[in-house]
Amino acid sequence: MSDSVTANFGLVQIGQIAVPVSDIERAVAFYRDTLGMRFLFQAPPGLGFFDCAGVRLMLDAPAKAQAENYSSVIYYKVPDLHAAFETLSARGVLFEAKPHLIAKLPDHELWMAFFRDPDRNLLALMSEVRP
Repeated sequence: MSDSVTANFGLVQIGQIAVPVSDIERAVAFYRDTLGMRFLFQAPPGLGFFDCAGVRLMLDAPAKAQAENYSSVIYYKVPDLHAAFETLSARGVLFEAKPHLIAKLPDHELWMAFFRDPDRNLLALMSEVRP
């Protein structure tokens, strides 16, 4: 890379996020049926893929059982946090708390609600509420 390309380089887009799961069938059902995510395909030995508006989510059932799974928190952006909260709650998702205000920014408020998948990976809904 040239110096100007190197100086301007920055990561700008997520292509795929991997989430470790213990049971691929249970996890696929949760993400597809409960969360309503767009299922793409499954692949051996224990992978499931979903499309999140161009970002691919890969569920990965590891070959070797792990005592504890460590995962990044995935924040799903939704236009109406309270409606999403009610819909997912009705589908059996147990939230850690009701949607709440995280920050008041100059042009919007940031609201979030956190929940876990069947493998206890932390997930969140987020919404930028404009006046």
